Amino acid sequence: MSHVRVKGLSVVLETRAVLSGVEFEVRGGDWLAVIGANGAGKSTLLKAVAGVLPYSGEVLVDGLPARRLRSRDRARLIAYAPQAPALPVDMTVFDYALLGRTPYIAYLGRESRGDREVTGSVLERLDLSSFASRALGRLSGGERQRVVLARALTQQAPVLLLDEPTTALDLGHQQQVLELVDRLRLADGLTVVTTLHDLSLAGQYADSMMLIARGRVAASGAPAEVLTEELIGRHFDARVRVAVGVGGRPEVHLERP
Repeated sequence: MSHVRVKGLSVVLETRAVLSGVEFEVRGGDWLAVIGANGAGKSTLLKAVAGVLPYSGEVLVDGLPARRLRSRDRARLIAYAPQAPALPVDMTVFDYALLGRTPYIAYLGRESRGDREVTGSVLERLDLSSFASRALGRLSGGERQRVVLARALTQQAPVLLLDEPTTALDLGHQQQVLELVDRLRLADGLTVVTTLHDLSLAGQYADSMMLIARGRVAASGAPAEVLTEELIGRHFDARVRVAVGVGGRPEVHLERP
């Protein structure tokens, strides 16, 4: 289980400060949900932690500064699944998931039997074995989400970053994807950081939450400490009622004016 600590992280895109002084910690094996209104900087945060965007500050994984690692070594520690990745429509499910083994394949080399076995095992765990030879362009939305997750999991990295893993999924597929992530987290000891739009879903699955507003941390803590009517009303411009659900977890309900 890997511990993640982010200190004073700031991102400037062109001339605009998208993130300023963001700090948080995620204990090994825990799940942090990052929430916030559109444009708050959630996706930018995950891209910076993954090393996709330049940043100032520090991203530490088990005390190691991620920016000082070679990209291959960083990819062995942190796996990142973007919100809307480019999926080559003619590539097969197996070959796309196999791309997650890239950090372990020598330059100008080919994948090994072990790499293919890891990929096959991940597809089996995600109930995708029967789709291994199917082209990505022939998958449903829920199937594509699982394939994107499969590529991230074949990296066998202890830290998993998921940007809106339930985007465009119906209710049933949202539940399936999040239950799957939770089962894999518990089974493999993964440290998970996700961005999620659905506040109730975030509150049901995450161990801790962080609210981003205008590029800064507005609140952080246990789900019940972050999902309050006052904070949601202020930062989402929404009128809500927060109830106590199963297991004492908060449930957010919209209320009409």
